[in-house]
Amino acid sequence: MQVVTSAVRKAGRRLLRDFGEVEQLQVSVKGPSDFVSTADLRAEQTLKEELSKARPAFGFLMEESGASGNESWEWRWVVDPLDGTTNFLHGIPHWAISVGIEKRIDAEKTEIMAGVIYNPASDELFWAEKGVGAFLNDRRLRVSGRKEMKEAVFATGIPFAGVPRKAEFSAILHRIMPQVAGVRRFGAAALDLAWVAAGRYDGFWELGLKKWDVAAGLLMVKEAGGFWTDPEGGDAYETGNVVAGNPALQPKLREVVAEGMAAVKARPAG
Repeated sequence: MQVVTSAVRKAGRRLLRDFGEVEQLQVSVKGPSDFVSTADLRAEQTLKEELSKARPAFGFLMEESGASGNESWEWRWVVDPLDGTTNFLHGIPHWAISVGIEKRIDAEKTEIMAGVIYNPASDELFWAEKGVGAFLNDRRLRVSGRKEMKEAVFATGIPFAGVPRKAEFSAILHRIMPQVAGVRRFGAAALDLAWVAAGRYDGFWELGLKKWDVAAGLLMVKEAGGFWTDPEGGDAYETGNVVAGNPALQPKLREVVAEGMAAVKARPAG
């Protein structure tokens, strides 16, 4: 954890400097509403250098550069150097660095053993280790204790331009909104999961996420006493379709998400 914490703080200091000069950043376009900034690329390079230096035998899975390093890795860093890039580029201080530490159990199975999610703008460092717990800086985290949907606030990610699943999202949201106290979309999946672990949200759902979006956050939710699956009850880390929450509300949220997805599949083609 010391290795990861040191690396994310170093990358975070550099990102904060760039965040202060966001209008001067040289920005290239990766796709509709999916920007890659020089800050993002520099942060990834800083993290790769620092983590490689400390653990040269580890492999990497990173948002911008993909898989690299030791192909026969036993341990692997799963890294999103800047989750919430659109927020960052618009001067919104809700973005984070996410690093998960993945262990290969056998040829078919891996497991996330530790993770860090760091928001440099607020200096909040969320971290978790398997069997140890989840923490915000030095404070132990627990998921919320709410049990009723009508009291719940859930977080989600809204599909943006060029991304499929808009119909599924609309169907799910249509079913959830009448049942709950609120739905939030803050634009950084890693922080959404960290906030579920901290009890700020009662649950979170989003479809089509990548491993670097969720590796650290899923462990954090579990270590804070929560649960996560995909809408069918399977492995959300592998499918990228995430439903997370406290023990009372995660099953209820999962049922509503699954109903919304099923309704779209049942529609006539065309």
